[in-house]
Amino acid sequence: MSKLAIAQLDLAKRRVFVRADLNAPLDGSTVTDDTRLRGVVPTIQYALKAGAAVVLASHLGRPKGKVAPEYSLRPIAVRLEALLGQRIELAPDCVGAETLGRARALSPGEVLLLENLRFHAEEEANDDGFARSLAALADCYVNDAFAAAHRAHASIAAITKHLQPAAAGLLMQQELAALGRILESPERPLVAILGGAKVSDKLTLVEHLLERVDALLVGGGMAFTFLQSLGHAVGRSLVEPEQIETARRALEAARRRGVALVLPVDAIVADGLDSGPGRAVGIRELPAGQMGLDIGPRTVERFTGALTGARTIVWNGPMGVFERPAFAAGTLALARAVAGSPAFSVVGGGDTVAAVTQAGVAERIGYISTAGGAFLEFLEGRKLPGVEALTDGG
Repeated sequence: MSKLAIAQLDLAKRRVFVRADLNAPLDGSTVTDDTRLRGVVPTIQYALKAGAAVVLASHLGRPKGKVAPEYSLRPIAVRLEALLGQRIELAPDCVGAETLGRARALSPGEVLLLENLRFHAEEEANDDGFARSLAALADCYVNDAFAAAHRAHASIAAITKHLQPAAAGLLMQQELAALGRILESPERPLVAILGGAKVSDKLTLVEHLLERVDALLVGGGMAFTFLQSLGHAVGRSLVEPEQIETARRALEAARRRGVALVLPVDAIVADGLDSGPGRAVGIRELPAGQMGLDIGPRTVERFTGALTGARTIVWNGPMGVFERPAFAAGTLALARAVAGSPAFSVVGGGDTVAAVTQAGVAERIGYISTAGGAFLEFLEGRKLPGVEALTDGG
C-alpha cells in the first residue's frame, strides 16, 4: 500500500492543502478533547518548516449542508493556536472569492483554517465543482484525515482530480503502517478482540477477521447473540434475533478454520443500567428478568489467558457499558491485559480508546488509531476512498 508521502513533496514557497480531521467534541466554545487536533500538529509543523503555507480544512459535526454557527471551527482555531504556538487565521468560508484571496495572500509559515466544509452540501456529495473550488486554494494536497478516509467527500476524493500531487500526511502514514502491519504481515499468533453492542455493525468484520486471525474474542452486547445461537438463555440481554443464524455460521466457520472464537463464560447482570451494582453469574445461570451489562471476572481470566503468547493484538469495542462505573470493570481489566502483553497492539474506535485512557494504559498500547468507521472498514478489507485517491508512491 505504497502511497506518496508528504516528505516526498517539495513544499518550499508552496501552498499546501491539508485535509485534517478536527472533528473534536465541544462544550460551547471550548474543545473538551483535543486528541485529533494534536494528531495533525506534526504534519502542519512539518509543512511549515519545509517552507510552505498551510491551507487547513476539516468538517465539524453534522450541520447538514447549511451554515450553523454552533458548528463553526472558531473554537478549533483557538485550540490549534495554543498547540502550534502561532496565529491561525480563520477564513469566513471554505470557498468563495474572499477565501481564495486570503489563501493566495498567505506567506510561507502561515496557516489559514477554512470554515466548516460541511456548511456546503456539495462536500458530502463529492461534488466536482466544489472540489475544483477547494483545489484552487493551494498548489498541492496532503490528506492527514484517516478518520474520515472512508468517506467519498469532495475534500477527500474529488479534490485529488484537480490538485496534484496528493500525498499522505504523517498521521495518515502512521495509521496505514500500523493497520497494514495487522492485515498484510502480522506477527503470529494474531488475536482480535471485538466488543460493542451489535453483531450487525461488525458482521463483515467478523467474517473478514476469521480468515486472518488465530483467535477472536467476542464480548460486549454482541456476545449475547452468539451465546443465544448456541442455545443459551440470556435473559433480557441485548440480542439481535435476525443475526442468530449469522452468528451460528460464524462459529461454524471458526471451527472449520481452526480459529478459536472465545465467548464469555460469565457476565455482570442487573435489572437495568440504573439499578445499581450488578453481580457476576455464569452464562448458564443468567436470570430471565436481568440483562448482562459487562463481562464477568471468569471471562476476564479467560480472555487474558487467550492473549498469552500473542504477538499481535487488535481491539475494537468495549466489553460492556463501560461508561457506567458499575459495568466498567471488564473493559478496564481487558485494557490492562492488552497493555501488559508484549504483543504489538492496535486499538481503535472512540469507546475503546476512551477505555484504555481511562485505565491509564494508553502509553503502553502499540498504536492507538484516531479512527472509528475508517478503522473498521480498513480491517474489513474495504478500499477507503481517501486512501485510494492518494498518488501512488514511487
